[in-house]
Amino acid sequence: MCIRDRPRDEAIALFEKAGQPFKVELIRDLDVETVSIYRLGAFTDLCAGPHVPDIRMAKGFKLLSAAGAYWRGDEHREMLQRIYGTAFFTAADLETDLSRREEAKRRDHRVLGPQLGLFDIKEDAGGGLVFWFPKGYLLRETIENYWKDEHRRRGYDVILTPHIARSELWRTSGHLDFYSENMFIINDDEQQFVLKPMNCPAPVSYTH
Repeated sequence: MCIRDRPRDEAIALFEKAGQPFKVELIRDLDVETVSIYRLGAFTDLCAGPHVPDIRMAKGFKLLSAAGAYWRGDEHREMLQRIYGTAFFTAADLETDLSRREEAKRRDHRVLGPQLGLFDIKEDAGGGLVFWFPKGYLLRETIENYWKDEHRRRGYDVILTPHIARSELWRTSGHLDFYSENMFIINDDEQQFVLKPMNCPAPVSYTH
């Protein structure tokens, strides 16, 4: 394994020669003087780290899933393949993690919610869109009220931000490039909007 910082122009030339246009595009968009290059045998890639000292230390690893993703979250760009995996220093640690993942699936709220009569998720309406039943809404309202009261008691203020924003905001935050296949994107004439993908306020600067 080898990690080296190379001048930006040298890195661009390296990946142009290797026929890696996506990496060249990423480097051109970086406002930096040097780029971190990672090498393992004949494999060369952009990578800021962190890294293990030696890849042979990873004794247990597994491919978890794969999913299609548009390049940089743009549906008009190339479709790529995103691979998810995990690795551990021992095979036993890997087995422990996989067991925990299976247990998490059994405790999945999407399974327990309908079983307990709290809510349901109807694919006819769309994945992830919840229909709250009376018991579920009462539980949700109780938790929300407790959350608000507890925060105010401890000196916090409650705010509300828009649930939708222009796609460039989420590109700046990094969400669009990494999670676009799981985000709701709306095209409106010449503008593109995205539903807020997380619970925290939108990543904008403001004062009041």
